[in-house]
Amino acid sequence: MNAEPQRPPLLTLTDAAAERVKSLIAKSDKPVTGLRVGVSSKGCSGMSYVFEYAEDKIGLEEEVESKGVRIYVDPMAVMFIMGSEMDYKEDKLQSGFVFNNPNAKNVCGCGESFSV
Repeated sequence: MNAEPQRPPLLTLTDAAAERVKSLIAKSDKPVTGLRVGVSSKGCSGMSYVFEYAEDKIGLEEEVESKGVRIYVDPMAVMFIMGSEMDYKEDKLQSGFVFNNPNAKNVCGCGESFSV
């Protein structure tokens, strides 16, 4: 019996990213079950990550449950973020989610956009 090859996890989260998602969900004005992640055609490298609160899974979204949080991935973004690690960084000048994305061929200097 041939086993099908395992696909890599769609998205993994660091502890810092999971804690930030929990914090954002707790601050939401309305009940939400997680965070929705997608990509948009913008930014100096061509594509940017976009985030919004998610009340529930929509249509064909992929659902990632990790470290006590849910991330819903827009179906149009799956091929761009497959195998990525989502982290949260905070320093004196900025804070935000960052992605270690094995699919990105170029990343802009500010880290907010990428190309594949």
